[in-house]
Amino acid sequence: MSARPLYRRILLKLSGEVLAGGDGQGINPQAIDRIAGEIVCAAAMGVEIVLVVGGGNIFRGVSDAAKGMERPTADSIGMLATVINALSLQNALEQRGIEARVMSAIHMPSVCEPYIRPLAIRHLRRGRLVILAAGTGNPYFTTDTAAALRASEMGCQAILKATKIDGVYSADPTLDPQAMRYDSLSYTDVLARDLRVMDAAAIALARDNGIDVLVFSVIVSGAFAQVLSGAGRYTLISASQNQPIIEDTQD
Repeated sequence: MSARPLYRRILLKLSGEVLAGGDGQGINPQAIDRIAGEIVCAAAMGVEIVLVVGGGNIFRGVSDAAKGMERPTADSIGMLATVINALSLQNALEQRGIEARVMSAIHMPSVCEPYIRPLAIRHLRRGRLVILAAGTGNPYFTTDTAAALRASEMGCQAILKATKIDGVYSADPTLDPQAMRYDSLSYTDVLARDLRVMDAAAIALARDNGIDVLVFSVIVSGAFAQVLSGAGRYTLISASQNQPIIEDTQD
């Protein structure tokens, strides 16, 4: 595997669920420490890394837990959950000797910095990781959309979406053993096939700003650094109109 990264500046999108480890909910210290280790290895390649983290391990605004609650209120609680996750990640990274700054779209100066684009870019140029919390700061927008928005604002060349699955499939491979895995897709393919790896607004933003999206499994040790160097197993979503290569999950 070449240590030369494909991209100079990337945005890593982490779902809240991966921070729960095998617990399903809450924050698992071992899971966060392991993910921090993966990020440290990737940062050692010289890549500037922006992180956006979800909050589904604590609260999901559109889940059953939010039934009977007004959507704006539920989404606000979900945004606060992402701040908790971001602070946990910051702590784990700094314990490994990596400077990180949490910047929130909702101002809470006694907890973290507000998201200000020029300041965030300055942090990156000084070798710090930037963890962006609280989504866009607005209800009705997912953290996937926030990731695409911030990647566009920050001049990121790619969004790496870290999940528990090693790419994009035609259906949920944990439920459908016949699901087919895509090695590459165009933005149009994702939207037309309603693959839902990210919401439509996020894919459209990535398309309009020429940002590649790479979907990989963060559960696999070393996968983050491998994907950054073009190795490993992932699905690439880009402007290419080439016919996607499809792999059968049964091989």
